[in-house]
Amino acid sequence: MKSIVIGRGAEAIITKQNKTVIKDRIEKSYRYPDLDKKIRKLRTRSESKIMEKAQKIVNVPKIISSDEVKSKIEMEYIDGKKLADHLENIDYKKVSEKIGKELAKLHDNNIIHGDLTTSNLLLKDEDIYFIDFGLGFHSSRIEDKAVDLHLIKQALEAKHPTINEECFNALVKGYTKQSKHAKRTLKQLEKVEKRGRYKAQY
Repeated sequence: MKSIVIGRGAEAIITKQNKTVIKDRIEKSYRYPDLDKKIRKLRTRSESKIMEKAQKIVNVPKIISSDEVKSKIEMEYIDGKKLADHLENIDYKKVSEKIGKELAKLHDNNIIHGDLTTSNLLLKDEDIYFIDFGLGFHSSRIEDKAVDLHLIKQALEAKHPTINEECFNALVKGYTKQSKHAKRTLKQLEKVEKRGRYKAQY
């Protein structure tokens, strides 16, 4: 059965095979072999557990199998549009508000995505799918939730400069409607941004 490489990152190679996707964490030659194996094993286990929890809350690809020894995760293929490539051409305010609501559901269940960009969001029909939880983790800290929001705000600014403000405002609107801790998280976001600006000056 033919495999097609559909993604390649610093951590893993993503291949599509029929209606499944395989995420294969690649070896890092700069790390000691035993340490590298341990890191890849732990990250595979962590990502699998987070995705299994997340799929009960929001749309994520369903895991078919996870092999910690080989550092591979096999999951369903979502035939959707990557938002990074299509956001400007759709009803981006409506979609952004929906992203905010779905992200709030994850945060209310103490799941932090960790790498929230429009490249890690898919749109299939009217549904938003979160993908790539490789840097995801569990946390109840408001700081971590604020940083997740900061990441998507930065991603919008970098990738979608003509519509980023409208998109983020709509996202915040959706987040505020859904989240139990929106006020605290948004207040913390202001502090995160101030720290960023302070670092940029020095």
